[in-house]
Amino acid sequence: MKSVLFATLLVLGSITAVAQTFYFPQRNADWEQRPPGDFKIDAEALENAVRFAETNEYSGSRDLRIAIVKGFEREPFHEILGPTKKRGGPAGIILKNGYVIAQWGDTKRVDMTFSVTKSFLSTVAGLAVDQNLIADTGDRVVNYIWDGTFGGEHNSKITWEHLLQQNSDWSGELWGGKDWADRPPREGGIDDWKFRKLNQPGTVMEYNDVRVNVLAYALTHVWRKPLPVVLKENLMEKIGASTTWRWHGYEHAWTEIDGLRMKSVTGGGHSGAGIFINTEDMARFGLLFLNKGRWKSEQIVSSSWIQAALEPSKPNVNYGYMWWLNKKGDRHWDGLSEDIYYAAGFGGNFIVIDGENDLVIVTRWLEPDQIGEFVEKVHAALK
Repeated sequence: MKSVLFATLLVLGSITAVAQTFYFPQRNADWEQRPPGDFKIDAEALENAVRFAETNEYSGSRDLRIAIVKGFEREPFHEILGPTKKRGGPAGIILKNGYVIAQWGDTKRVDMTFSVTKSFLSTVAGLAVDQNLIADTGDRVVNYIWDGTFGGEHNSKITWEHLLQQNSDWSGELWGGKDWADRPPREGGIDDWKFRKLNQPGTVMEYNDVRVNVLAYALTHVWRKPLPVVLKENLMEKIGASTTWRWHGYEHAWTEIDGLRMKSVTGGGHSGAGIFINTEDMARFGLLFLNKGRWKSEQIVSSSWIQAALEPSKPNVNYGYMWWLNKKGDRHWDGLSEDIYYAAGFGGNFIVIDGENDLVIVTRWLEPDQIGEFVEKVHAALK
């Protein structure tokens, strides 16, 4: 009996030791830093990666209204509908086991983060599943949202999973945005796009902000409260995030629930709005996911949700529940682990999570097509 007890204590002790290797920063306290050498990481090679990020700044205008209009100029009817903010310069932070081993730029500056917002939105859906507000992501959304948003033969087939994986081909208009006008094909014209044959939900992925905003709208009605409040109370407060982040919707995107008028937020900054946040709060969010949804002793997001969110979708092996996956597909970073996953936003905003090496990499305003090389340079320092 004593030997069994001793063995049990050894196992529990080893689990505790593993858990204690992660550092979790307190709110409004200096984030503890460690020299890269403490983790047998080449400091010079890591500094080389940082210099790469600093010298490969996103080439678009720092006036993001200009950058947004230019970036989406092909879209008919595109306009700025929500708040924007002039951005800062390149910034970033690299965590090893939760400790800062490198940082650059102004990591406390609040900037737009564009489609990185989608990974936060996905997590709000995960919290709804964890709290049984949504029974299963395979459920049809029309069984929860019956106001006509998911009416009709096609839209009524759409499940929560289809929306999360961006393969629903939801058809309609929300807040003045038409699904067919969002990132239209390079060939054809308005009539071709409007009257196209719809794809069976779950068969074709299409990155589409109108449909992402439909997900945000549906989740607002499921939670029966504004999503920024949901995120704040159920996650951001618990990980000690600052009080500076904001989640905006379009100026006219109001809905009424239980007699209360509330804003329906966006899943990105395609037409303005989305999450405005600093680099350090992004790193906290990444650290939560690195530790499989656990912050210190509290399980904030279930590990089962994170596992589900990182399952490759059938139409696109590089996409899960609004997280990009480094699987062998069109967006694979050669030479790097297939277990790496990341949030990505317009203008070069990224949260990269590498569980194999206990790394979180946040970089902002990096030329987007340089992200793979940047991560390779970070990993070169590990060797």
